[in-house]
Order: sequence, then C-alpha cells, then structure tokens
Amino acid sequence: MKLYPLLFLLSGLLWTIACNPAGSVQSPGETETVASKPNRPSALLNGKFFTKDDRKYLFGGERADQHFDVTNCDLKIEQFHYGLGREAFPALLEPEFISVETANAIWQKNDRFLVARIGNDTRAYSIKDLTRHEVVNDVIDGRPVFAAYCILADLGAMYDRTIGGREYTFALSGYTYFDPKVWDGMDGFVMWDRETESLWWPLIGEAVSGKMKGTEMIVLDEALWKQTTWGDVLENHPDARVLRSGQNFARPLSWHRRYDETIETKNTGKSVAPEWGANKTIKQ
Repeated sequence: MKLYPLLFLLSGLLWTIACNPAGSVQSPGETETVASKPNRPSALLNGKFFTKDDRKYLFGGERADQHFDVTNCDLKIEQFHYGLGREAFPALLEPEFISVETANAIWQKNDRFLVARIGNDTRAYSIKDLTRHEVVNDVIDGRPVFAAYCILADLGAMYDRTIGGREYTFALSGYTYFDPKVWDGMDGFVMWDRETESLWWPLIGEAVSGKMKGTEMIVLDEALWKQTTWGDVLENHPDARVLRSGQNFARPLSWHRRYDETIETKNTGKSVAPEWGANKTIKQ
C-alpha cells in the first residue's frame, strides 16, 4: 500500500521535468515579467505604411502633407507600433513655469523630476507631466534644449536642440519602435523634428529617416542636469522654475520645413540617454 504515495511523487516529478526540460527553475517574478508584456498594435498590420510615386511613407495625420517620408529608413517596419499620427501628444513649444513654493502644494517628495541648471537658470520638469507631453521644448539661459520622457522605456533626459549650428523643434510622431538588441528590447517613442520632418529614435540616439538620417542627438552634458525627485528640488534648488501642470497648445494647421539641405555634424558628447538613476548630480 505504501507504493501508491511513491508512484504519486514520481509522476509529479516526471510532469515537472516534462514541462521544464532544461531543468531550469523560474521565479514567480520572472514568469510574471514575461507574461505581462503587452501586445501593442502593429503599425504595419494596421496599414500605417504605404507607397506613393515610388516613395515610402508612414501615416502622420489626416492630411496628405502630414505623412512622414521614410524611403531611406532602415528600421524594420514590422517593429513599429501604434500610429496615432504627429502631435497626438501635446509636446510643448512655449512652456510655462511656477515657483517651487507654489508647486510644493502639488508634488510629493518622492515624485520624480528632471532638473536642468544652465548659468543661473534652473528648471524642473515632473515625470508625471512629461508622461503627458513626452517632449518639452525650452530655452534655458539662452540655450535651446528639450526635456523628454518615454514611459515605455523609462527614458528621461535633457537634450540640446542646437545641432550643427541649427535650432530644431522636437515632437512626437505617434509611433514607438523596438529592437530586441536595444534597451532590453523595450518599446521607445519615435520623435520627429518640425524643421526637416526627419524621424528620430532616442533609444539609439539618432535620426532614422529623412534629411537628418544618421545625425546623432545631443544629450546635455551630465553636469548640467539630473534625474531626481521633488524632495531634492525642495532641498537643493529652491530657486528653480517648475513646469506648470495642465498645459496644452494649439496644433498648427500646417508644418513648414525650414531646412531643405542636409548638413554634416559631429557630436563629441553623448547621444543616448543614461538609464534612470544613473545621472544624479548637477555641477554647482
């Protein structure tokens, strides 16, 4: 009679081996991580790519002049997601700010922020607001910059808007892109610039289509900005100007290219943002 419990245990062991032939054991956390990755809408399957007059385009809006020319894009079209069109997120052009004293009624000490200090001008951008805008074009102490945050990749950084001596304005294309070999295979937002309508993928730090293709983005010198919290802003940057929540902007009826010719640039700094938490100190 004692044989039956033994047979029961053996059958359970054989079932475990059959389900896991490599003999490895996954923790519950690992299993949940794999299972929780959402299925995002494919831009290709949803008809966002099309060809016209031997040129390849990516849907950018309801009007014909809003589509992105991606003829020279080398990214794999099956790895593009979504397809909301340009300016679906209200990337700010003329951001408004409030004092730290006023903002303290809104934010908690552990709320995450990007803080930039250039000259005597300090700006603080909450990650919660950046999740809505994703891009905030700004000028700090006369220097054109932009703050950016991608919630899917948890990428938050400050960038220079002057590239090759020219000033650019950045916004969201309405698409994300992923590469299994980049940033742990996470989806990351795809931006565009209004001046050339090129597409940029911050996870590799460069333009991926259009006239600026191959041009590197410029992450601000890490001595000028940091990834931090509201508690740090309160303690170390009481004079900062804080991005006002709830802003919007009137989307233009049309976009006009400013730069038609290509330029060659050389970025001597970083083009890819540090992972969150890697940049914590501003040079005083």
